[in-house]
Amino acid sequence: MKSNVLSRYRVMAYVTAVWLLVFTVCIVLKYGFDTGDTMMVSQIHGVLFIVYVVFAFDLGSKAKWPFGKLLWVLAAGCIPLASFFVEPRITREVKPLLIGAATAPAEA
Repeated sequence: MKSNVLSRYRVMAYVTAVWLLVFTVCIVLKYGFDTGDTMMVSQIHGVLFIVYVVFAFDLGSKAKWPFGKLLWVLAAGCIPLASFFVEPRITREVKPLLIGAATAPAEA
């Protein structure tokens, strides 16, 4: 597995997590204090979440995760702050796969 697969996942995990927090603040402001609008922030987060799902699925398929683990990683993108805890754990689990692929002999 190439390291850029993990890098893409990591970047999108953090970007999606930050936008989910921004979206959560906008929701609180809109419904709690009757100020602001959430249309633009929700659309941006929606597009970023779709990209996150694609990259997480790509990483999961290359790391040969069971379906339950893939669902767990995808759910982390829906829960505020969860990605900040799940992403480091996934990175620790996937890094040995990257090292193993780098040291494996090339096939002819």
